[in-house]
Amino acid sequence: MSITAVAIDLEVDFAELFTAVAEEPWALLLDSCEHPTSRYDFIFRQPEQVVTQSDDWPTQLHQLLTQLPKYQGPVDLPFQGGLAGALSYDAGRALERLPTQAKRDIDVPEIAVGLYTQALIRCRLSKTTWLVAPQQQLETLKDFWQRRATSAKSVDDFKLTAPWQSNISATDYQHKFAQVQEYLHAGDCYQINLAQRFSAPFSGDPWRAYQHLRASNQAPFSGFMRLTDGAILSHSPERFLQVDASGHVQTKPIKGTRPRADDASADHALANELQHAAKDRAENVMIVDLLRNDLSRVCLPGSVNVPQLFAIESYAAVHHLVSTVEGKLEHPTQALELIAACFPGGSITGAPKIRAMEIIDELEPHRRSFYCGSLGYISQHGAADTNIAIRTLVTTAEHIYCWAGGGLVVDSDGVAEYQETLDKVAKILPVLTATLEPEAL
Repeated sequence: MSITAVAIDLEVDFAELFTAVAEEPWALLLDSCEHPTSRYDFIFRQPEQVVTQSDDWPTQLHQLLTQLPKYQGPVDLPFQGGLAGALSYDAGRALERLPTQAKRDIDVPEIAVGLYTQALIRCRLSKTTWLVAPQQQLETLKDFWQRRATSAKSVDDFKLTAPWQSNISATDYQHKFAQVQEYLHAGDCYQINLAQRFSAPFSGDPWRAYQHLRASNQAPFSGFMRLTDGAILSHSPERFLQVDASGHVQTKPIKGTRPRADDASADHALANELQHAAKDRAENVMIVDLLRNDLSRVCLPGSVNVPQLFAIESYAAVHHLVSTVEGKLEHPTQALELIAACFPGGSITGAPKIRAMEIIDELEPHRRSFYCGSLGYISQHGAADTNIAIRTLVTTAEHIYCWAGGGLVVDSDGVAEYQETLDKVAKILPVLTATLEPEAL
C-alpha cells in the first residue's frame, strides 16, 4: 500500500466544505482564512491511530510516523501523510518536571494527535485542491468529497446561555501582578506571562461558533478540531514552528500589542507607538533570545539567525510586534525533535522558560488546557507547520473556555496589562456574547 495524491475539482469555500465532516471526531481544519501571507489550507479526517496520553508523547508520535506507508505522489505537497492535531500547554509536563498547583478542570485530553493518511490540501497560489489518500481509497474519497461539495449540510446554531465569567477578577489580577513583580525584582525571571480564563455555558454546535469568530478575526494560523467530547477553536495570529522539506526552520514570536482604532490616523498612531515602544521592544528581544537558544538545541551550529526584528503585523482587534527567527536542521525529518525541544513556545511562558512556567502554575487558578499549546501538522517527509494556540477556545459538552494573557516585565503597568488581555479578545468574547438570548444578559 502507498499514499498518493491527485488534484480534485471542488469549487466551494474550504471552510464551508469542512462543514460536511465537522461533526466527525478527529476532523481537523487548519485554516489560513485567506490571509495574504498564507499559502495552504488543510482538512484532515479519519486518522489511522490517535494519541491522547501525554506521557512521553515525542516517543509515541515518532513511533507512529514510522508506521506510515510510503508516499508516491507530487513531491512538492506540504503534507504527504503524517501527524496532525493539537498539543496542550500541559503536554509540556511530559518534558519538564513542573508543579501541579493549578487545577485541571476541563475534561479533554492533554494531547490530541492523529496519524492521518488522508487529507485535502488547498493551495491558494495555484487555486488547486489536492486529495492525499492511500492508493486503494483514492477514488472512493474523491467521490465522497465531490458529493459533499455539491450538497449543503445544516449545522445546529451556537448560543451562550449565560454571560462570560473570568477566573481572575480585576482586583485579583492586580494582586497577582504584584506577585509577578516580586519575582521579577528578585531575579527569578525577567519576563512572566500571566493569563486569565473566561468561561460560559452554551448550547448548539461549536463549529458554528468557529464560523462566527472566523468572520471577525481572519487570523492566518486558525484551526478547528473536533474532539471526542469537545472541540478546539483557534484564531491564532502566531506561528510556532515551520519546517520545510529541506530542513529550513522559521518561528515568528509575538511580543507587544496595541488595540486597533476605527479612525485611520489614530490606528496608524497606535501602530507607530508600538513600533517604537522601548518596553515592548525589550520584551520582544527577550523572547527572541529564548527562541534562538531553543532552536540551537536542534539546529545546525551557526545556522540560527534573526532576519526580521520588530515588524508590525495588524489584525482585526490588535497590532502586534513580531520578529522572525530562522535556523537549519541537519536532517529534514527532525521536525518532531525540534517541536519537543522548543515546546511550549517561549512567547507564552516568559523567560527563563521553566521558572516562568513554575510561577504561572502558582498564580493561575486553572491549567491552560490547549490555550498556549499548538495546532498543526508534521508530514512524514519533514515539512511541518504549527501555531501558538493563542486566541484559542476549548469546549466540553456544555461549557466554552477562552483565555487572554500577556508577558509582564519590571516596567509593566498593571492596569495597562489587564486592559491588554481584554484587547486581545475584543473580537472573540463580544462576538459570542451577541449570541446570548436577551433574558440571559
